[in-house]
Amino acid sequence: MFHFRSRPISLVALCVFALSRIASSAGAAEFDEEKLAKLHDAMQKYVDNKTVAGLVAAVGSREGNAVVGSFGSQNREQKLIMQPDAVFRIASMTKPITAIAIMILVDDGKLSVEDPVEKYLPEFKGQLLVESNRDSKLTLKKPSRPITIRDLLTHTSGLPGGFPEGISDLYFRRNLTLGEAVAVSSQRPLDFEPGSKWAYCNAGIDTLGRIVEVVSATPFEDFLEQRVFLPLGMFDTTFYPNDEQLQRVAGLYDSKDGDLRATGFQLIGPPKSAKHPIPAGGLFSTAHDLGHLYRMMLTRGAIGELRLLTEKSVEMMTKNQIGELAGGFTPGTAMGFGWQVTRKPEGVHAMLSAGSYGHGGAFGTQGWIDPVQDLYVVLLIQRSGLQNADASDMRRDLQQVAVDALKR
Repeated sequence: MFHFRSRPISLVALCVFALSRIASSAGAAEFDEEKLAKLHDAMQKYVDNKTVAGLVAAVGSREGNAVVGSFGSQNREQKLIMQPDAVFRIASMTKPITAIAIMILVDDGKLSVEDPVEKYLPEFKGQLLVESNRDSKLTLKKPSRPITIRDLLTHTSGLPGGFPEGISDLYFRRNLTLGEAVAVSSQRPLDFEPGSKWAYCNAGIDTLGRIVEVVSATPFEDFLEQRVFLPLGMFDTTFYPNDEQLQRVAGLYDSKDGDLRATGFQLIGPPKSAKHPIPAGGLFSTAHDLGHLYRMMLTRGAIGELRLLTEKSVEMMTKNQIGELAGGFTPGTAMGFGWQVTRKPEGVHAMLSAGSYGHGGAFGTQGWIDPVQDLYVVLLIQRSGLQNADASDMRRDLQQVAVDALKR
């Protein structure tokens, strides 16, 4: 099913439906409806060839979602058809939202990205660096400087990305509080000098979430709800889906012998005994909600009378902050604050503009924003074992349909 400007229509009706237009803001992108309708064939083929059981795809501009398409099954075993309001675990697409929380506190004057982490989390004082690890002999030394909030935002801190054996199980079962989980990270030596290279680091983003808690004196999940989700109308975005939302969670599948098999909700959903959210990857959301968030980013932090971020903070988040360091999961990408940034449009980024930014998630989800073309795309799937979804043909096809449908 397609939804244009939130009005549902059947695919059969596309050829005769006359879309009532919303008044465009000055300079806002406009879309060719016939070209945008090609989204159906472009996405349906991935259901037909059993790459995914189902998906939701959205294309929008600073005005919001222009089209939301739902395809295939939300749950094959229960014979549930995918709906546009299906809920997905967006995993690492949580990371830019955690970065937004940090930048809100920057705008509030409560911290600086140049602050050392130990200023807010004293357990990080005296952290050491691995000098060598040879022949079962570990040698440590003092790093040239302590890690900063900037390092955490850009994945250049040197913190080990995961948790040690034993602690990892406790972390994913959420038997630790966020403070306890981050304290574990603080006692582990750095892998490299802060700022010297890029290495994807979940523990660093979780540390940012803990800083938000300490500085705001508010649980991380409550801070996001109060300062981001409720103001933007993101009512289905949460770390802990309620009973009604759980009924809309899309099933997780992997591929075996040319077919898809359900892998169980336990890999997606938080355990009932969870003591903390996962700032690096714990959120659930919908295409509609992410459209609200991306629209805010396209309008440089403000929608109408609501200003969530200053323009300066949006600019800092979405520009290359790592210089010439190699970063990201696809060629031509760099790192901003929480967002991966298109440094050079090539490969899967070829149709996007330099300066586009976005992020993916472990279960194949993708969300990318092109401020030059006033465009965003959202791809929501739940697939495990999908190799490098950041460079997938599915993402490429969605972006190509969106860009081709822009009126020039």
